[in-house]
Amino acid sequence: MAERGVDVSALPQEIREQLAELDLELSEGDITQKGYEKKRAKVLAPYLTQTQNLAPPPAYDAQSPGPSSASAPEPGPSNSSSSSSRHRRTRRPHRSSGTRDERYRSDIHTEAVQAALAKHKEEKMALPMPTKRRSAYVQSPVDNCTPPDSSSSSDDEAVSSESTGPQQSPDTWINSSLHGSSTSSSASSTLSHGESRPTQAPQPQSQQAPPPAAPAHPPHSHSQPSALAEAFAQARIDPAGGVGPPDVPSQAQARGSRVDLPPNAVVRGMSRGQSRSSMMETADGVPVSSRVSTKIQQLLNTLKRPKRPPLSEFFTDDQEEIVEVPQADPNTPKPEGRQIIPVKGEPLGVVSNWPPALQAALTRWGATQGKSPALTALDITGKPLYTLTYGKLWSRSVKLAYTLLNKLGTKNEQILKPGDRVALVYPNSDPGMFWVAFYGCLLAEVIPVPIEVPLSRKDAGSSQVGFLLGSCGVGLALTSEICLKGLPKTPTGEILQFKGWPRLKWVVTDSKYLTKPSKDWQPHIPTANTDTAYIEYKASKEGTVMGVAVSKVAMLTHCQALSQACNYCEGETLVNVLDFKKDMGLWHGVLTSVMNRIHTISVPYAVMKACPLSWVQRVHIHKARVALVKCRDLHWAMMAHRDQRETSLASLRMLIVADGANPWSVSSCDAFLNVFQAHGLKPEVICPCATSPEAMTVAIRRPGVPGAPLPARAILSMTGLSHGVIRVNTEDKNSALTVQDVGHVMPGALMCIVKPDGPPMLCKTDEIGEIVVNSRAGGNMYYGLHGVTKNTFEVIPVNASGTPIGEIPFVRSGLLGFVGPGSLIFVVGKNEGLLMVSGRRHNADDLVATALAVEPVKTVYRGRIAVFSVTVFYDERIVIVAEQRPDASEEDSFQWMSRVLQAIDSIHQVGLYCLALVPANTLPKTPLGGIHISDTKQLFLEGALHPCNILMCPHTCVTNMPKPRQKQPVGVGPASIMVGNLVAGKRIAQAAGRDLGLIEDQDLVRKHQFLTEALQWRAQTDPDHTLFVLLNAKGVAVCTATCVQLHKRSEKIAAALMERSGINIGENVVLLYPPGIDLIAAFYGCLYAGCIPVTVRPPHPQNLSATLPTVRMIIDVSKAACILTTQVLTKILRSKEAAATVNIKTWPIIIDTDDLPRKRPPTIYKPPNAEMIAYLDFSVSTTGMLTGVKISHAAVSALCRSIKLQCELYSSRQITICLDPYCGLGFVLWCLASVYSGHQSILIPPLELESSLTLWLGTLSQYRIRDTFCSYSVMELCTKGLGGQTDMLKARGVNLSCVRSCVVVAEERPRLALTHSFSKLFKDLGLSMRAVSTAFGSRVNLAICLQGTTGPDPSTVYVDLKSLRHDRVRLVERGAPQSLPLVESGTILPGVRVIIVNPETRGPLGDSHLGEIWVNSPHNATGYYTIYGEENLQADHFNTKLSFGDPQTLWARTGYLGFVKRTELTDSSGDRHDALFVVGSLDETLELRGLRYHPIDIETSVSRAHRSIGESAVFTWTNLLVVVAELCGSEQDALDLVPLVTNVVLEEHHLIVGVVVIVDPGVIPINSRGEKQRMHLRDSFLADQLDPIYVAYNM
Repeated sequence: MAERGVDVSALPQEIREQLAELDLELSEGDITQKGYEKKRAKVLAPYLTQTQNLAPPPAYDAQSPGPSSASAPEPGPSNSSSSSSRHRRTRRPHRSSGTRDERYRSDIHTEAVQAALAKHKEEKMALPMPTKRRSAYVQSPVDNCTPPDSSSSSDDEAVSSESTGPQQSPDTWINSSLHGSSTSSSASSTLSHGESRPTQAPQPQSQQAPPPAAPAHPPHSHSQPSALAEAFAQARIDPAGGVGPPDVPSQAQARGSRVDLPPNAVVRGMSRGQSRSSMMETADGVPVSSRVSTKIQQLLNTLKRPKRPPLSEFFTDDQEEIVEVPQADPNTPKPEGRQIIPVKGEPLGVVSNWPPALQAALTRWGATQGKSPALTALDITGKPLYTLTYGKLWSRSVKLAYTLLNKLGTKNEQILKPGDRVALVYPNSDPGMFWVAFYGCLLAEVIPVPIEVPLSRKDAGSSQVGFLLGSCGVGLALTSEICLKGLPKTPTGEILQFKGWPRLKWVVTDSKYLTKPSKDWQPHIPTANTDTAYIEYKASKEGTVMGVAVSKVAMLTHCQALSQACNYCEGETLVNVLDFKKDMGLWHGVLTSVMNRIHTISVPYAVMKACPLSWVQRVHIHKARVALVKCRDLHWAMMAHRDQRETSLASLRMLIVADGANPWSVSSCDAFLNVFQAHGLKPEVICPCATSPEAMTVAIRRPGVPGAPLPARAILSMTGLSHGVIRVNTEDKNSALTVQDVGHVMPGALMCIVKPDGPPMLCKTDEIGEIVVNSRAGGNMYYGLHGVTKNTFEVIPVNASGTPIGEIPFVRSGLLGFVGPGSLIFVVGKNEGLLMVSGRRHNADDLVATALAVEPVKTVYRGRIAVFSVTVFYDERIVIVAEQRPDASEEDSFQWMSRVLQAIDSIHQVGLYCLALVPANTLPKTPLGGIHISDTKQLFLEGALHPCNILMCPHTCVTNMPKPRQKQPVGVGPASIMVGNLVAGKRIAQAAGRDLGLIEDQDLVRKHQFLTEALQWRAQTDPDHTLFVLLNAKGVAVCTATCVQLHKRSEKIAAALMERSGINIGENVVLLYPPGIDLIAAFYGCLYAGCIPVTVRPPHPQNLSATLPTVRMIIDVSKAACILTTQVLTKILRSKEAAATVNIKTWPIIIDTDDLPRKRPPTIYKPPNAEMIAYLDFSVSTTGMLTGVKISHAAVSALCRSIKLQCELYSSRQITICLDPYCGLGFVLWCLASVYSGHQSILIPPLELESSLTLWLGTLSQYRIRDTFCSYSVMELCTKGLGGQTDMLKARGVNLSCVRSCVVVAEERPRLALTHSFSKLFKDLGLSMRAVSTAFGSRVNLAICLQGTTGPDPSTVYVDLKSLRHDRVRLVERGAPQSLPLVESGTILPGVRVIIVNPETRGPLGDSHLGEIWVNSPHNATGYYTIYGEENLQADHFNTKLSFGDPQTLWARTGYLGFVKRTELTDSSGDRHDALFVVGSLDETLELRGLRYHPIDIETSVSRAHRSIGESAVFTWTNLLVVVAELCGSEQDALDLVPLVTNVVLEEHHLIVGVVVIVDPGVIPINSRGEKQRMHLRDSFLADQLDPIYVAYNM
């Protein structure tokens, strides 16, 4: 404990004791942190001066000392001190801290754990600490002064930032570190356990004296003390959190304005040339020193370490990924002993005066010994409250029996009949009422079912108690008046109907409500028979509560057996600390005590909490002969024993330890004996015992003879135990378990050990198995559950050959153990605490003990730790959840978690899946304050645990992953034989739209060769025909354009362009306009002037820093000679704000087209041929690539003609467009199609929808529109925003029955879920389910598919996700596991041909095979517009040929994977229809473990994982999968998502998530088409610009 700059081991003994006292007071909450620091500083003051001149110790040692902080031995001088503190602890075991759950305390084990950790320390573990936003720290007031996580700055940076601060004297340093926050940067303390650092001055961050602990922030408050602000300024790149870097929409803007964002360093004109993987290594222009990349590097280093279980060769079948169960290790220890022989207890003595039934004993004592005390109850202070004599107990029980049978209903009906079940609901503090009720029921021959008092509707496990009451058919509950008043009530005063409970009638049993029976009434007391006497509840591992029925004869026999084993005598005194409603508390303290006329003193749990010594005092005062306790009570008494000098335990002849079967009880017993031997406690009186609700008392140690040697201990190897065999541990002290015996089998019982799973085969002598017992004194069934009963209560053990060893049935006790020498029984755990991981058994209690031995004092609150397993990916995975102390610092907690990992790995050789810390007192509690494990597990799986710290380690513990796939040689290659259009026996996967054909009127074709001519022709022939109507948010037409108006406006713009010197024919002109008619006019103006238009989305005025660079980049890449724009935008381009982001002095000529003079151009330019470029289409792909493609005049005409044919467009038609008009098909529909076909386009800028959601649907209804085009973002806005308002829309008269086709324009796999929910939601407004369809285009061809008016409905198929990862399509039935629904992307446009090609071999593929979609059509783009002129790329993407088959045709590669499937439907020509299914973009796919994953599939799973996940996105960095999820709920849900996301991706995709990033809604960038920009997100993440709520690095 040399962490303070004072070598504690060198201090005098009394000073060390004073410090230990202080630590104890602090850990038990008897003193505030501030008071602790003051007192401690005072005690240390004389010794501090001597150490002034010493430099502070290395940073990683700065840990607040806790009473049991014998940390792993550290290098240097601290070594001796830590060992001396450990010796001191062994000398004075009672001085251990009160925060530990002492059931699991063991000095030997603690030392073992510390030794194991020391070994790890040498290996230098560097785990990346999770990154957390400050407001996500909810739990602790001390956080205010914990320095932020400035880790991961590289080492030299860390040093330089520290050396800049002024040097501090160790004084200030000691004071600040006393505050529990480590002063070092967390890089040096947590990331490197034990890396030796240069001795450094501490960081200036902790200079401020710690402020008094303020109350914890509410979850969302972002207020931080100034110290934090400064610290943040050092640790963060962007402290303001305001407008993001140039390529990310800032938080303020949320997701409102969509932004097309290229990344910082874009490879222009290069779409798919380079493989992305080569760019990943260089971090895509991200400075690699960023905090995130450093952490990821650490994570990778951690993962490179060899895993413990070696991966054996896994079998992978081509069709299925079969998960291999690891082969058994040949070195596994196997049992070698002979088969066990059943062990017999001594015969049950025949005593002449045993009563014929337990009630008879009560009758006898009530009559003959009426004045004799039966029960003394204590009040809350531990003073006797009342004593119930045997006479009173008898008379009240008789009154109650009479009342139950005769006085409950109206005069003549009897509500209760003998044999009915009745619930007993009495608090722990009222044993007297319970005794009367229990015996009253026995006398009335009704069956009591004691249960806990329900405290609230949300009690842990309350619905399971309801299941118990239901299965037992309980309709009546007995309770006391006080208890009834305390039950939760409804506002009307009735008792609440608890969740899952049957309807109950409540009966109060206080004496004043009972009726005295008439003289002649006597209760009927038959001789004990096999009818049920009472039902004891029992909770199983899964949390189900069942009732164990105990027959009258079993109850009587059990009392006899206990009397014989414990040698009870009449008139003895017994102190009972246990719950009297069940188990030992009931059997000894209520039943056997009455049998033997014992005086029981009942000490309630509440008294124990207030005065832990109360039971010892009662033993002393009453000279009690027997005490009934648990390890917890032994420990509490030791803790408090200094307050009591004068207690004597010499009267005890038997101290029964009820949980002596817990293997960790041995150290509590030893320590207690150690302390109280001085108070007269004799070693031989400690009697551990083993019990279970089903078998009742299994074994108990008989009180020994004074002076006889104490029974031996067994020291077992943990590894042996995990394989189910007994091996005495001699070599490896670290992984040993010391267990004490629980005595001999009960009198009259027969016991053997059988295998815990499978048929009940007898174990060998050196094998651990389940203890089964045959005895008349055990439970006989689970009441009302016959199926489960058979497996537990009627077990007939079989020998090795499978033949039964006899006729007699045994009862499974649920205890795991073995028979030791001298027929002593040893128990090593319980069946319900058993965790089976990869074929090995681990005991939850053992894991808890190990976790507690890792310095819990600083971290774990009161030793509250839950261990359970969850099934993920075909195996059990271990989860540990602990409550975190309110004053534990982030760093301590993380340190503790990483050390628990190491300790459990070393000692138990098993990997943990998840470690979570939750705020103190938040885990569901059992009635006596323990942790309700099954409810905790349920909360964990539902994502409702709300941890404040979490560490997932899937990489270390998931070892059954299928083998990564090696690429197989391709089936269809140049050697495949082609016969006609068959390849490898299958039809070639190709499809074509119908013929474009020649339009009848040759004159029209000539007119339409160029769009400019078409516009001029329309302006002459039909001047007043309205082509465009622009609507505003209110749905009002703010601007219209007839043919002649459009023509004239275009002429004005052309004239302005021609006048300007420096703008020549063929130069590029950027059009910067909001969506509207100005944009259309400017486009045609450019064509009239012979310039090439480039449409660009204008920058967002509120977010110039993020949006202006994209504009600048397109202007630079396209080498534009001029910008046409509006007056408002001109001002913005020249503003001061713009100057802050880009160089505004180098803009090309800017022409404001708002107020141009009315001039006509001298001539209207006509291109010499149709192959000339008409315009450039620039767009940012989802992978962050900015690409411009060249579209020729011929392509424009062909595309417009194709759309006209497909959608049957002509002048009398109206269509509505709600799309962004800047690129792709959106631009074509907005600007070009109307001029070509003459139909009227109603234009709705998508941004207007954000202020008026009903605008688009309202317009469709108002204008009775038949065809409409929109984007996914528009559809999503309507679905989310209007989904619940269909009734309101209906009332306003919105009717969508007119809509014949609603096409979603996109360049991605159709989003089936979205289109489906849209159709479903608005079906009520008359929208036909068949109306909604999708279009598909790509960079090389803007429109490949478009569901028009003709052609069959789009078909849906279900494909197997696993095959898809192998680049194969396997069609499955709907609802098949791992199936993915895909819908056809619309009918292929006229004139378009597609073929599916293997991207590697470039050979054609067969029908229903997955490959790249290649397209051939007159409207393909001509090539990329690049400033490098990369011809090879041009040829590769736009003019490429098949490697065999048809080597003549030129194809363009879309870069999308898909397949063609011939369907049963017929198309317009009468042939069978070939459907094209798009699976996803090749650029976006993730290559992981040799398989190809589509991000959208993983994202769909992630979004389903928890209701609080909104949008999600995945990408890879090096070979780690990173999942970013937007949190829609409160920030305290953030950490719940980490395990759920990890689970779902592992289960459904067989991938281990490397990093989980939880961010605010709107952080994932989405472009104008509604597509996620994942690469962009990746760059922002790596550059540390996301301001995430939480980042978890999975180990």
